[in-house]
Amino acid sequence: MVEMKQLETSPSNITCQNLPFLLSSFVDTFVDFSVSGGLFLLPQGLNPEPKSNPNFNSNSVDPKSNPNFNSNSVDPKVSTTLQTIFPAPTQLVAIGDLHGDLSKAKQALRLAGLVNGEDRWCGGSSTVVQVGDILDRGGDELKIMYLFEKLRREAVKDGGTIITMNGNHEIMNIDGDFRFATKEGLEEFKDWAMWYCVGNDMKKLCEGFGGPTEDPFDGIPHEFSHVKPELLHGIRARIAALRPEGPIAERFLSRNQTVVVVGDSVFAHGGLLPNHVEYGLEKVNEHVRDWILGVRDNVARELVKGKHSIVWTRKYSHEVAKHCDCSTLEYVLNTIPGAKRMIMGHTIQQGGINGACSNRAIRIDVGMSKGCGNGLAEVLQINENSQMTILTSNPLYQRKNETLGANLQDELGSVIPKQGQKQVEVHA
Repeated sequence: MVEMKQLETSPSNITCQNLPFLLSSFVDTFVDFSVSGGLFLLPQGLNPEPKSNPNFNSNSVDPKSNPNFNSNSVDPKVSTTLQTIFPAPTQLVAIGDLHGDLSKAKQALRLAGLVNGEDRWCGGSSTVVQVGDILDRGGDELKIMYLFEKLRREAVKDGGTIITMNGNHEIMNIDGDFRFATKEGLEEFKDWAMWYCVGNDMKKLCEGFGGPTEDPFDGIPHEFSHVKPELLHGIRARIAALRPEGPIAERFLSRNQTVVVVGDSVFAHGGLLPNHVEYGLEKVNEHVRDWILGVRDNVARELVKGKHSIVWTRKYSHEVAKHCDCSTLEYVLNTIPGAKRMIMGHTIQQGGINGACSNRAIRIDVGMSKGCGNGLAEVLQINENSQMTILTSNPLYQRKNETLGANLQDELGSVIPKQGQKQVEVHA
């Protein structure tokens, strides 16, 4: 009672030590709301407890919960571990490259009945895998990342799981390669930087605040000889956000897997080769994550940076099936216990989602983004019996399916959901 009276009569005694920790959480929520286009995300620690989820790995929240945790061997920056192997869910939905197109991202989610008209999760215990390349070619890159983060939190409360992966464009941006960033994309990151700095300034107004308020632009040059003046602020903001240890890289991209096994399906953006499996799938995810967090100075080129790396290889993606390296794929799948197929994006399939190598290779990049083909939204659905179905917004799909080959028709069905999207005009 005496302390409360002192606070009431002596405003100068009020510091962040006397205020609830919600002050910082409020600022972070305000910044998220402003950057995401109006999404309301409670800070992670304030979200309701999730329902029991067989896919949920408690160690993905706090490594200290792992009985093998050694505080002397784990860098404090590594606040999460990445789950690599997931059990088969009742429904598995695979979504291809989105490239900054928020509208197509929502269409894809609705095709599978995962979100309702208000973009809230309604997919129950489904597992969703987005195979990477959210970045570049479009202007809603951050908004898509925030949307998936919101849905991730909503899904886990219903026993669902959302997995987002690193594609070659995520890796390029972390490495400072912005060749495929658009003017609209640079503007979005410039807006993010403004709100992020506003949030830091708001926190600093409260004397005694001890949270992180580092300058995100620290160490970034103020001029680049090859950058047009009108693009300079956007380039600097993009570097600040996405470089190793950058706020967006740390918050979103470090939580992406680079390889995932869900039931009998293996996911990789480009594909897995024998040396990747020999490297160790869990090790791949850990080393890429540590590089994004700045714990490692670099990452093995064979993993994410060479043309034969996990996010760049096209050995199984050629539209002419006979040009795919089916023998290598067979070897790789045989070395992963229980694996039936590999599902990948990266290479646009003009004819839509399809299979090669006796449907051991499933290619799901259909060039949905208006900045990269503007194709019709399609997703792959796999049920609990491992049966695959293509969900599409194209009402002409049944006619197209006749040309896909007998092997594919045997295993891959196609349906047009009753509540599916209308046909979208394609501007190739």
